[in-house]
Amino acid sequence: MFDIGFWELLLIAIIGLVVLGPERLPVAIRTVRGWMNSVRSFSDGVKNELSEELRIQELHANLKKAEQSGMKDLSPEVAASVKSLQEAAEMVNNPYQTEDKKDNSPQDAESLDDKKIEKQD
Repeated sequence: MFDIGFWELLLIAIIGLVVLGPERLPVAIRTVRGWMNSVRSFSDGVKNELSEELRIQELHANLKKAEQSGMKDLSPEVAASVKSLQEAAEMVNNPYQTEDKKDNSPQDAESLDDKKIEKQD
C-alpha cells in the first residue's frame, strides 16, 4: 500500500516519542491501529458488496441471454448461471423445505418400513 521502509518507520517512531512522550505513545499507537482496522474492515465490506453486485449483474446478463435464446443451446457459463439462479429461487421460495427433508428422511424411511410390514401382515 505505502512504500515505507524500516528507516521511515524508525523516524516516525522517534518523532512520535518526542512529541507524545513515552506515556501517551502506546495509547496513540493503539488508537491509530484501531482506526486502521476499522478502515480495513470497512473497505473489505465495500469490496465484498461490490463483488456480489457484479456477480448479480453478470447473472442477470446471462439470464437475459438465456431468455433471448429461448433457453436452448446455452453456453456452459450461461447454463451454470441459470442453474444457480433456479437453485436460489427454489431456496427463497422454500427456505425450510430442504432442512425438513433432511430431518424427516430417517423418519420417512422408518414409516415406509412400518407400512411394508403392516401390508405383509
